[in-house]
Amino acid sequence: MNTTKIVFLGAGSMSFGLSMFKDVFSTHELTGSTLCLVDINKQALERMTDLGNLMNKQSGSGIKIEATTDLRAALPGASFIVNSVAIDRNRLWKLDFEVPKKYGIRHTLGENGGPGGLFFTLRTIPLVLDFARAMEDLCPEAYFVNFSNPESRIILALGKYSHIRSIGLCHGIFMAQHDVAKIMGRHAETVDVWGAGLNHFQWLLEIKDRKTGEDLYPLLRQKAKFYDPDFMPVTRRLFNAFGKYPSCSDDHLGEYIAYGWEGGEEGYDFEEDELDRKELTETILKILEKKLNIPQDWLNTSGERAVEVITGILHNKKNIVPAGIIYNQGVIPNLPSDLAVEVPVSVDASGIHPISLGPLPDGIAKLLLMQASVQQLTVEAAVRASRELALQALLIDPVINSAVAAEKILDELWEVNKPYIRKCI
Repeated sequence: MNTTKIVFLGAGSMSFGLSMFKDVFSTHELTGSTLCLVDINKQALERMTDLGNLMNKQSGSGIKIEATTDLRAALPGASFIVNSVAIDRNRLWKLDFEVPKKYGIRHTLGENGGPGGLFFTLRTIPLVLDFARAMEDLCPEAYFVNFSNPESRIILALGKYSHIRSIGLCHGIFMAQHDVAKIMGRHAETVDVWGAGLNHFQWLLEIKDRKTGEDLYPLLRQKAKFYDPDFMPVTRRLFNAFGKYPSCSDDHLGEYIAYGWEGGEEGYDFEEDELDRKELTETILKILEKKLNIPQDWLNTSGERAVEVITGILHNKKNIVPAGIIYNQGVIPNLPSDLAVEVPVSVDASGIHPISLGPLPDGIAKLLLMQASVQQLTVEAAVRASRELALQALLIDPVINSAVAAEKILDELWEVNKPYIRKCI
């Protein structure tokens, strides 16, 4: 049995910490391997370490668990680094959303696109490149598996400014698969999809019956005519206009287009998120205090794909992962090479291999090219800590409807994020 060392950055995360545990401890393909948990929040790290030890014991996975607040102490000997780190996530994200609205910007989430996406990038890229530099020193052959947003900009920065091997993972394509199945009145498991594009703006180039291979696009077009018009209205307008169905939801893809707000501009539900995190923390504490048993579904896989990538490489399984965010370099030939794109990938002992589905339809490619320029310029602003480039990135972003507003947003949010913005090339 092959073994490996996996370093999990941001192990105290409520979003991905439990999901990662579910996947690691529900597979016996990693028996004998080491899982090293890393987080700068010592209390959260200790809590998740205790939970990991308990889940490991109950599942019989045979994983060796380590924990540290020191990144460089964790990296030697590692083959996989899984990242779910976010800087002061909800407080800063809320400002990313609310400040632009104050100046008249209509947007959806403020996370991966628009002005919020810019500032998320400015504060995140320096930290991620720190991780990459440490990996280049201490485990240069390791793979960096990223869950953190903004995914496209992180993978673009890593592809352009580091030597490490990286992939971003997102479940957006499965959301789109579920939605098209819902419109057609089918179970999602009976529908096979192949997509390519940008993260949160991937397009389903093929929709087929999983068993027979029948093209289901004619059925989708017919059923969509009579389906609830309030269901994903922006997504379906794009579907009607461009002929292919985009992923993964109105709020996510709406971050990249000027009219995305037409699908709703209420933003992320921070109150609900904080409540969920509080309840999950309380549940974990009760489990650790032996007042509750571990829920059965915590011992099953989460649906995320990090462990599928890891075991595919470790055991030469030649897995097909439906969507991975990778540095383009010609995989989608009618998008820039220096861009992060989301495509199917195959995974085996020799690494991660993007699967090219060929060029995108011309209209779709041209729509994505607008966003490509924004992402490229935003990454340059981040790595150079350039206020000038940050303003330029705002002014070419289709979500921005006022140059005056752009300058005011930059003034306010640059100051908020100043502790994290620094030159890193």
